[in-house]
Amino acid sequence: MNASNFVEGVDFSLYLILSIAVFFLVGITAVMIYFLIRYRKKRNPVATNIEGSYTLEIIWTVIPTILVLIMFWYGWTGYKPMLTAPNDAMEIEAVGQMWKWTFNYPNGKSSDTLVIPIDKAVKLNLVSKDVLHSLYIPAFRIKQDVVPGKDFSMWFIGQKLGRYDILCAEYCGQLHSYMLSSVHVIEENKYDEWLNKKEDTSNEHPGLTLMKKNACLSCHTQDGTRLVGPSFKDIIGKTETIIVDGKEQTIIVDRDYIFNKISNPTSSTVKGYQSGLMPQLNLSEQEVNDMIDYISTIK
Repeated sequence: MNASNFVEGVDFSLYLILSIAVFFLVGITAVMIYFLIRYRKKRNPVATNIEGSYTLEIIWTVIPTILVLIMFWYGWTGYKPMLTAPNDAMEIEAVGQMWKWTFNYPNGKSSDTLVIPIDKAVKLNLVSKDVLHSLYIPAFRIKQDVVPGKDFSMWFIGQKLGRYDILCAEYCGQLHSYMLSSVHVIEENKYDEWLNKKEDTSNEHPGLTLMKKNACLSCHTQDGTRLVGPSFKDIIGKTETIIVDGKEQTIIVDRDYIFNKISNPTSSTVKGYQSGLMPQLNLSEQEVNDMIDYISTIK
């Protein structure tokens, strides 16, 4: 049983094209070697002119043309079904951002991994919060770019129970290779149970929950190590040099600075870090304060 409904078509096209390519690689290489031996200078000290052959020219034009059309046909017949999802497909929103995948389900549930029922058509509506990404599930033989401001989608049917890797196949910045997730294909009754089960975050600080949801910890660490942005460890009260309108300023990081930075990411840039990477989160005042409250606990 294949992992998805597209495996057979894609694999057949690949093997067909690969077989033709290998056949010609071996054949042309063999002919080259034969000519090197047969017409080497020792056996043919005087070059002779070989008259052209219309028959031969027609053959080596017609045969490659037919082969290319065959490869195109099988490639197209394998690709065409990917373009239109069935009307009864279950829709899930897939959000890409530096450097994290988030999957939002119709009932409002969100998860960092994609969970789907077996043998059910699933349509992913693709959204990017920042730069160009590309959602790639190798085992399913599907890949689609995720473009800011553009509506793209992809669909598939998971036909085999298991866990399969999800990658980002478009370079999207420093931690591109860490933008990993997975799709879990499970029984339909287990999917319904999972979908309707509420995640218990009662023991988690609301600010941490918001940070996980908005991928803040993809760029900022909690242990003092450097990533794309400054670490949150001991950041409140720290002296920093920031750049505002091209001019450097030395400040003491406090709640007001962090509040302004979260609310308006382009207002300033910490010296030594790249500007323009932090997205606009569009959080409420209370949510921003929850995040600052949590940041203040990171020592």
